[in-house]
Amino acid sequence: MSRTNKIHLQLSGLEPLLVTEESIFVNVGERTNVTGSRKFLRLIKEEKYEEALDIARNQVEGGAQIIDINMDEGMLDGVHAMTKFLNLIAAEPDIARVPIMIDSSKWEIIEAGLKVIQGKGVVNSISLKEGEQAFIHHAKLIRRYGAAVIVMAFDEVGQADTYERRIEICKRSYDILVNVVQFPAADIIFDPNIFPVGTGMEEHRRNAVDFFKATAWIRENLPLANISGGVSNVSFSFRGNDKVREAMHSAFLYHAIQHGMTMGIVNPEMLEIYDEIDPTLLEYVEDVLLDRRDDATERLLDLAESFKGESKTGEKAVQEWRNGSLQDRLTHSLVKGVDEFIEVDVEEARLQSERAIDVIEVNLMAGMNVVGDLFGSGKMFLPQVVKSARVMKKAVAYLLPFIEAQKDGQSASAGKVLMATVKGDVHDIGKNIVAVVLGCNNFEIIDLGVMVPPERIIETAVRENVDIIGLSGLITPSLDEMVYLAKELDKLNIKIPIMIGGATTSRAHTAVKIAPEYKDTVVHVNDASRAVTVASNLLQAETKANYVKAIREEYDKLRDGYLNRSREKNYHTIAGARQNKRALDWQNFTPVKPNFIGQKTIEVPLEALVDFIDWTPFFQSWQLFGKYPAILNDEVVGTEATKLFTDAQSMLRQMVDEKWVEAKGVFGIFPANTVNDDDIELTDANGNKIAQFLTLRQQSQKTAGAPNIALADFIAPKDSGKQDYMGCFCVTTGFGVDEKAARFEQNLDDYNAIMVKALADRFAEALAEYLHLRVRKEFWGYAADEKLSNSELIAEDYKGIRPAPGYPACPDHLEKPTIFELLDVTNQIGVTLTESMAMWPASSVSGYYFAHPESKYFGLGKIKEDQVADYAQRRGISLEEAMRWLGPNIAD
Repeated sequence: MSRTNKIHLQLSGLEPLLVTEESIFVNVGERTNVTGSRKFLRLIKEEKYEEALDIARNQVEGGAQIIDINMDEGMLDGVHAMTKFLNLIAAEPDIARVPIMIDSSKWEIIEAGLKVIQGKGVVNSISLKEGEQAFIHHAKLIRRYGAAVIVMAFDEVGQADTYERRIEICKRSYDILVNVVQFPAADIIFDPNIFPVGTGMEEHRRNAVDFFKATAWIRENLPLANISGGVSNVSFSFRGNDKVREAMHSAFLYHAIQHGMTMGIVNPEMLEIYDEIDPTLLEYVEDVLLDRRDDATERLLDLAESFKGESKTGEKAVQEWRNGSLQDRLTHSLVKGVDEFIEVDVEEARLQSERAIDVIEVNLMAGMNVVGDLFGSGKMFLPQVVKSARVMKKAVAYLLPFIEAQKDGQSASAGKVLMATVKGDVHDIGKNIVAVVLGCNNFEIIDLGVMVPPERIIETAVRENVDIIGLSGLITPSLDEMVYLAKELDKLNIKIPIMIGGATTSRAHTAVKIAPEYKDTVVHVNDASRAVTVASNLLQAETKANYVKAIREEYDKLRDGYLNRSREKNYHTIAGARQNKRALDWQNFTPVKPNFIGQKTIEVPLEALVDFIDWTPFFQSWQLFGKYPAILNDEVVGTEATKLFTDAQSMLRQMVDEKWVEAKGVFGIFPANTVNDDDIELTDANGNKIAQFLTLRQQSQKTAGAPNIALADFIAPKDSGKQDYMGCFCVTTGFGVDEKAARFEQNLDDYNAIMVKALADRFAEALAEYLHLRVRKEFWGYAADEKLSNSELIAEDYKGIRPAPGYPACPDHLEKPTIFELLDVTNQIGVTLTESMAMWPASSVSGYYFAHPESKYFGLGKIKEDQVADYAQRRGISLEEAMRWLGPNIAD
């Protein structure tokens, strides 16, 4: 049907906005949206509304013809925030002159906004997601308030993700609005869903094309309706690369407007002038947007690396390094982690070489030696090295068919290293980083993965004739697995050096517990930067003898000193430690009764967790040490930390927008009292015992007046007559992470494989923090009036604690099964325990909730065998079993 009717969309603030065929495009400002602007969210949370108004003012002054206002955030009172902010805007003529878009997924917030806006605004949005009845109800109210409406292409089945689904839902919505609700057709604005392209996933290839086609169909077949959308969605795959994103936004808008798009949410600062886009970049971008080539995504990804961080003169800089010698170009690609030209240069090198393998052993290793030297001297950092490995892998993959065709013997390598996370342990980020660093230095890596039984490690090591065995572990039972493996290797008279690494490992434990069990060499490697030096010293004939001798002498001295220091320490008996326990005044303290008693599961949108992320451990996992955000300005690592953070933000946004993982958890709050000094008894609402937690008590003698603490001290004793309470929880963001990492690894992209695991770990900790906040303020309510900033939350400046089994206050991993049984964790959220009590998936957190205002974190330290025997009796296990689990904490 032709659009011959001259009725148009009319909106207004203090001034009218007429959207006609000649309007071309109406720009909707996006910065007054708490989900899209961290600064705006912070200002609203801190109730700095005057500063928030400046953001709105800047948008209008910057050319926004409508401003989008969204107050959807889990910790905000959205109704209050929307009402207050719109009332303040009404008193600012320079802002109020433009129409308001009230943006929310919650009807109560939308209606609160409709009650106070001046002029004629837009509701963003309604849809058929909840069925026709709710859709009609909301549409009638919007019409009564006199607003226009954005309609999402979303129905009871889900979001429209194909051309056919887009037009089907939009046609159905239009018919209901026009024929049933009598909604003015000119006041209907469709959002047919702008989704990311260039993700590498086949089902996303036609996201832009289908939007363009649906836009044209709507404009032709649904008279007077307009088209809108969030333009930045299309480029989320390239977060962190502003030049490529600007080009994608401009090209997308160019084609969308040609097909009939009339308005959209877009940041003008993230738009390039269409005619000024680099011609090559424009071609590659439009290949992706218009789905013109099967390899469009791969080509754009390759090209994008050359534009990262580049200014408008970046193209010239790219060409300058391309004028260097072949070796210089290869070295540049490896050092900078740029893989755009690597196959071209490798092919040139192959044609100049007698054998394809020579390209690896001569040209590529020369470049990787530069990488190794820079890394070793502290001039390159781990994230850069991992990117270098990505380029190296791509080069080797290109050469492999030629090498196979010319194979006449084994290629030279620095050595063959077997890597494994030991039985019962699921953590592998550190192991993977070490493997990448060794691989960059020409070591051949055999990675057996996680939870690898000792029999498989030994069998593979012998069969593959490896030069070094690398063992990794994060949880304390992993230490025993390493000791056992050393004993078995020794029994079989195998002489392969062992490298030990992982969060719970230490030089002292290696020297005292592992090295004495193995006649050959055992070396502790505390970070990836030392792995190459250690491996090289173990394998190079000219250094091995002296290096091994020095290590043994060092460990013998460390072992003797450690054991002697242990004997000199003074300890209470367990009875004496209990007499010196933390004495709290229970008679004058009344525990807060929880608002909720029992067990509950939760699911949380990932976007709600972003502000709860503690970024400092993220940088530590990449061996960049410093506190966030100061690390971004650090004189030594600041530049690389900033690049890493940019990449992390890019992937984080993809994880959120494309829902790579689910954030879910289960928790419980129960009546509790301390019994028998160190045990905590939990009961149901009727007083029936449902669980008992065992705690361990400090035994070392301290300065006068300092108590020997156990977690049980923070719960009211049963004989106090006071009913106390305790909680526990388990959360995860790990399902789907291994699969996503595996896809990156298949594409020779270790950098992003490590990145996704590191971010999933951060999300898991953020979920634990988020849930603890809700427990304190809502479910338990003992800190209902708490008002802390994000930095204060990360610093744990709140009342109460959430210690976790396996950590300093309660190193006993055998407490985890009690939590899992009490909360039915596996059935509720799918998290399981390995035989060594590691949680799977790895990005999971479990622990306890204590509410007493004087509860605090502490370290158990060393304990004596009398407490170990007492613990074994309380738990009903053998003394030998108890010593196995508590071994690292037992004083010698």
